[in-house]
Amino acid sequence: MTPRSRPRQILYVGFAVAATLVVGTIGFKLVLHESWFASLYRAVVTGTLTGLDSVPRNDAARALSILLVIAGLTIIAYAGAVIVESIAGGVFTGALAERRRERTIQRMRDHFIICGYGRVGRRVADEFRAAGVPFVVLDFSEVARQAAAQRGDSMVEGTGTEDGDLLRAGLDRARGLVVSSDSDADNLYITLSARAQRPDLTIVARASDEAAEKKLRLAGADRVVLPYASAGRTIANLVLKPQVVEFLDVVTTATGPDLQLAEIEIAPGSPPAGKTIRELRVRHETGAIIVALRKPDGTFDTTPEPDVRIDAGDVLIGVGSPDEIARLENLFATSDVVAG
Repeated sequence: MTPRSRPRQILYVGFAVAATLVVGTIGFKLVLHESWFASLYRAVVTGTLTGLDSVPRNDAARALSILLVIAGLTIIAYAGAVIVESIAGGVFTGALAERRRERTIQRMRDHFIICGYGRVGRRVADEFRAAGVPFVVLDFSEVARQAAAQRGDSMVEGTGTEDGDLLRAGLDRARGLVVSSDSDADNLYITLSARAQRPDLTIVARASDEAAEKKLRLAGADRVVLPYASAGRTIANLVLKPQVVEFLDVVTTATGPDLQLAEIEIAPGSPPAGKTIRELRVRHETGAIIVALRKPDGTFDTTPEPDVRIDAGDVLIGVGSPDEIARLENLFATSDVVAG
């Protein structure tokens, strides 16, 4: 039995009880010529299996009593089945499932929160899932609830515009926030609220146009994505440079079977910090290629030379197979991470 069918079944039970009492009251009135209230009393006592107030005086009344008893038994049996199923299949299992979801979310650390589980949010979730990144979905629609249940994603019901929604999703422990609602107003409000609570949080927001993009950046979003503009550029590039687009599509998705892009921030405790690419023998040791290096001031060194020094605070962009990327990450990991 689905949750949606239970109200209808309860309505059926109520209708059957009312119909039984009405028929019983009218029947006793006709065959026993008692008052309406006395007939109603007799119908209630008989139909609810409480007993008989007195033995009916004629066979017609006795036959009606038998029919009311059978109807009462049927109604009670059906109502009992509905109640037991609702408790066992709805309240009990639903409460346990909700509690398990809450415990799962409470244990999460350094996870991402996806506000808005529409087409964009589900695509983000697919990439996170493929990359093995923990995340929590925050949405309130029935479609989102069904999609999250089908994919096994942890979900908190809410709009995200309330501070309590973000806290239940673990905002205080989150690594980043993806604001992907269809509403620019909601995205703006969520970004403001999250930035006020977590000044250090990475926030990537969705905007429908450039005006909304500007407001979201002012509200505290680190990055703003315009899906329609991105789609337009992709379509144009597919026409003009199809092979380039196909290559980028392969390396930028977490599900890419051959090549992947990765960004690695060089921590102060990383042993390779201060050494050159040649000294580290990156290609020989890992098989991956460093295609760009971002300095702390925001400038990019594309296709860096072997003699370029990698310092703490730099962010390198590497490309390679999943195994090569894993070795590249291990090469630049801090000593405590390697020991762990």
